[in-house]
Formats: sequence, C-alpha cells, structure tokens
Amino acid sequence: MNALANFTRRLPSSLTLIAGVACTGAAAAQPSVQTLGEVSVTANDEAAERQHRRTAVTSDSTGLPSGLSVITAEEIGTLNVGRDISNVFRRVPGVVANNIDQGDTGNGFRMRGFATQGTHGADTAVYVDGVPQNMPSSQAGAGHGPAYLEWITPDMIGRIDVIKGPISALYGDQNRAGAVNLATQSGPIPSSVGLSLESHGGRRASLVLSNSFNEVQSLLIADSYRTDSYRRDGKTARDNLFWKLSTRVGDGLYSLRINHYKSDAVAAGYLLLPDLQRGAVDPRSTQFNLPGFGSGERTALVFNRSPAVGEEGWSATAYAERFERVRGTASSSVQHTVGSDDRHFYGGRLAHNLVFGDKASLIFGGELRRDAGDASRRIWRSWLPTANYVNNQQLDLLTYGLFAQGQYRLASNFKLLGGVRRDWFDYDIQNRKLPGASTVYKDAVTTPKIGAVWGITPALEVFANVAEGFRSPAAEQISSSGATGPLGAAGGTVYGVAPSKVKSRDIGFAFTAAPGWTASGVAYHTLNQDEIVAQPDGSYKSVGDTTRKGYELETRLRLGSRWSVYGSYGRIVEARVNNPLPNTGARLSVPEHQFKLGAEYRQRLGAGRLTLNVDAYLTANNPYYVGTPQTQLHMMPTYTRYDLKATYDRENLQFSVFAIFQPHRFASDIAYGSSAGLLISPQPRTQVGASVRYFF
Repeated sequence: MNALANFTRRLPSSLTLIAGVACTGAAAAQPSVQTLGEVSVTANDEAAERQHRRTAVTSDSTGLPSGLSVITAEEIGTLNVGRDISNVFRRVPGVVANNIDQGDTGNGFRMRGFATQGTHGADTAVYVDGVPQNMPSSQAGAGHGPAYLEWITPDMIGRIDVIKGPISALYGDQNRAGAVNLATQSGPIPSSVGLSLESHGGRRASLVLSNSFNEVQSLLIADSYRTDSYRRDGKTARDNLFWKLSTRVGDGLYSLRINHYKSDAVAAGYLLLPDLQRGAVDPRSTQFNLPGFGSGERTALVFNRSPAVGEEGWSATAYAERFERVRGTASSSVQHTVGSDDRHFYGGRLAHNLVFGDKASLIFGGELRRDAGDASRRIWRSWLPTANYVNNQQLDLLTYGLFAQGQYRLASNFKLLGGVRRDWFDYDIQNRKLPGASTVYKDAVTTPKIGAVWGITPALEVFANVAEGFRSPAAEQISSSGATGPLGAAGGTVYGVAPSKVKSRDIGFAFTAAPGWTASGVAYHTLNQDEIVAQPDGSYKSVGDTTRKGYELETRLRLGSRWSVYGSYGRIVEARVNNPLPNTGARLSVPEHQFKLGAEYRQRLGAGRLTLNVDAYLTANNPYYVGTPQTQLHMMPTYTRYDLKATYDRENLQFSVFAIFQPHRFASDIAYGSSAGLLISPQPRTQVGASVRYFF
C-alpha cells in the first residue's frame, strides 16, 4: 500500500502552533520514504523491480549507489521476532542479528565487520522517523553509540531501509558500516488484538487501534511482554505504548507521536565454554551464581512534516525524549558493576528537496541534537552500592551539522550522486570522579560522498561509490576516569581526540535474470581511522587503524504465485587491526562466513490462506583470543539456527505457530573472548510458540 494513503485527513488548528515551533527550532528532514510502495526482502516481483531502479532520480534510499535491503511490515509478519527486535534483520544479507538473552539489555545487530562483540548496533547510524537512536557514551552496559530499539514492537514498523556503507549524506553520527532508516506505521491499518505464548514462559498481549477522527488518523499500539529465560535466573517484563496522529494540511503530511517504554529484567550472565564442554557447570546456571539486573524507561514526543505529493519540498522533524537505563553485570560472586544513563534528548532536522524533472535533484539541510544528563558506572557489593566508581560524568553534548546531497542523470541509464556533511561537536563534560579531567571540547568533521550507477542493459545495473563516515568521540575518550575509585579524587587527564572516520569503497551489481528472478552483489573495502575499543575497566583505547574487506551475494526467485525463495552469502575476507597494541591479537572478532537461506509457500486452504516460512542462518569462523596476554587465536563454534513459521488467515482471525531450532549445544550467536576462554550465553536447542490475532 502506498504510504501516501496513510495521510488523508486535515490537522486540527492546535497542530499549527507545533509546526511553527518545529520550524523556528532545530528541525530537519527525515529521509523520505513515503513516495514508494512496500517491497519485501523475500523474493517478489515488486522487490525485483525496485532493486533495479537506482538510476532513477529519487531521494529515497532505493536510489543510492549502494547495497540496500528493504524490510516491510508484511515481511515482519512472517518472521519469528519474539523477545528481540533485532530478529527483523535476520534475512538481510551480511547483517549479524544477535539474541543477547540478558534481560532487556539491548538488541544486537552489526554488519560489514563493525561493532565486534555485539555492541548493539554501534557503528551503524539508526534513525526512526528522522530521530537518531544511537546513544553517545552509554554506561548501561553497551559502550559508545548503541541503538536501543526495545521500545519498538513489530506492530509499530511500517518499513525499514538497511543501507550498506556510509554513502548517504542524510545520516550522521555512527554512519560507518552504514545506516538503518525505520519508518513507523501511520495507519489506516486494521485494528486488532493478539495473544501469544512461547517456550520458557513467553507471553505477549498486543492491541492495535486504528481510527479516523474527522480528518485526523489515529493509531494506538499497546504491547505487554513477559518471558523467562532458558537460564534459571533470567526474566524480562516489558511494556510499550505508541500513539500517532497523522493528517494532511495543504501540501504537507504531518504527524505527531508519543511513545513510552518501561522494562525490568534479571539476567543470568555468561558461562565459560571450556567449563560447559567438560560438564563442570550446568548450561542453565548463572554466572558467579549472582544474576545481573536491569531496568529501562523512555518517553518521546516526535513531530514530522514531509511533502504530500512527490519528493519536492521541505521536510522537518522535531523531538524531545527522556531516557533512563540501568544495567548491573556480575563480576564476582558478591560484586556487580552497575551502569546508569539518565539523559534528555532534544533536537530536530530541517531540509529542502529541489527536483529538476527526471534529470536532477538536490536536498540540503541541517540537524541538531542536544544530549544532557548523567552517565556513570558504579561498583556494588552484596547488592548494595559502594563509594567506588568506574566513571561518573555529567554530560552536555551538543552536535549539529549541515548536509547536502545531489544527483544528476547524464543519460537515461547513467546517474551520478554526490554529497557532503559537516558536523560540529560542542561538549561540556563534568567529571565527578576526577574533577581535574572536566573539560569543554570542540571539534568538527567533514565527510564527502560520491557514487555512480550505470544501467548497462534493462536487466543489469552496476554501481560504485567512495564515501566517508564518522563516529563522534566518546566522553570517556576525552575525559579519562582512570582506575576504579571514589568521587572527587585528584588527577585526571584530558585528551584532544578527533572524531573517528572511515573511508569506504564499494562496487556492486543488480541483475534481473528472468521475470521474478534477481541477483545482486557488492564488494567493499573499508579503512577505519583510529579504532576506539572499550576496555574491561570501562576505559576506551585506540588500537590504531583497522581494515575490513568483504563481499555479499544474494539471489531471490519467485516460482509462480505460491513459492518464493532467497539465499545470500556474506564473506569477510579481512577484518584486522593494522598495527595492534603489544600483547593483543590483530584479527577482529567478526564471523568470516555467513549463509542465509529461506523459502515461502502460500496456498488457499479451505476458506482461508496458509503461509509457510522456513529460514536457515549460519555464521562460521569467528575468531577470538584467550590467554594472558590474549594472543592465543581460536575460533568460536559454528552457529546455526532454523526458523519455521506457519500462519493461517481466515476472515478476521489469524493463527500462527512457530519453532526455532539451534542444534549446536554450546554454540551461541553472541559470545565474548576472555583471558580464561570463550564466554557464551547457552541457548535452548528448541523453542516453540503459538499466537492468535483477531482483526476488527
């Protein structure tokens, strides 16, 4: 369904004031996706057509000269999302999607050899409705730049664009491996109520209410999820609420949404693989016999404006968000390290898109984000806080930037694209642990992009790009907190670190072999300048430049009206530190091989329709180091996962059953190398579930 149909109502006069505030403040355009219909990442004719229209002049992500995957709401309905929203990325070529299984600790996804050791989407710029999701200098267990997406439920998602590489100038901080642009639903969609049950105490209740009030479209989504872990000391309680009002006024589409998320969790931690293999520990036991814990709460208000017809015109986003998060991880049988973030975010984007027929376009604008609040990591003993901190900082982080991106068709089958960003950082860091390290930091970074698409034949397109991306400096890089200790200690060091940049080169193709059959591929070479890695003591250190080389191949095939299949292979040829520190390994902990295969079958059955999905997922040759020093190279066990799902739709009812098989007993899709060996989170070999949904 074309998303333009979601906006057919007129805004009440009260929203005019909100629009005025957004325009006079720091607002800018979310990358437009409203002009395109849905496509599915699984093989279908519409996906095939969209895969091969990069030569078109469009500011939509499908016009970029890069690897791209589009995930639609329809496809998400065929996936086993379960407790972890990162499962929506499981079919995307080259993307490693992790089930952390440590309470509500954060979804895990990574691509192109970045974000080693499952750092929750860092090094990928993630935007939702034009709002950046990456968290600078997070202390609640995930380092610098994670994207916490637990506040999103499957019902909220309208479309996701996964852009490989930093080619788009519309995305800023963390755009090194690429970018993810998620657009939420706007309605009208069917109202529904759903219930589901899963293995290990999983249960979910969801409600979707889609209504029209005069000329305003209202979409309310509520979701309540509870689950126990396969591990004995693991459980999660999560509640999500989403309300979005949408309408059309003149030549603009307007929306206003509020969302609220709250969770509490207990986590069983990680166990040593050597202990598991020799039977010394129970796979369902808890690390140090001391469970971790966590909680989260966030509330956001977001306003959006985009052109009502076509892509030409101005777009705006303005937002405010309160973010609170706590995570305690056990470091011994009596001790936790407890990270805490208490932050407020304010900001926006404003942009204007000029379209010159089908020959050229230029989009330009700016964005601003202010992050103010506290970030700390504290030592607890016997469930009580001590006076010792890893770090404790009061942050006021202001980031703002300008961007421009243009494209020009030299011929009907050849297009050039170029873009540039200039981003500034204005930080005020108050270091409570080492006041002598408190500082004001100012710096800037420029990242150019250029690319081309050539339609050699109607069936074959080739593309190439050279682009730079960046990551903001972490507060801990700038203002050192030193060794664990009390607040107000003497000393402290301020470092004048520069923003970390990457330079990426891509070359790829998209080919329509026959109606309903497509193939695509991309090869990339990324040089990361100044790789900053989190250390066990909570500090950050540079390990020098790193290089990543690899390629991804994908094919999709539709067989008649019933069958569709897909397959992809991702290979990381090289991922290493060019000049490793003494007594450290050179190889980065990312899987060398990744296979994804799947099929879908649809058939009328009686008075309804049956949909069957099967997916297979494999990662192999993931290196890690052990020993003191950590220089002994090993490979993580090969990880495989099989997903099966059957859905039957009849009139107003939808029934689904699913199963997940992870046959390798001690393989895990998230693991950490340590001096003593590989730490993993054991997973059950089999999980099952069922759901029912009533539409009204």
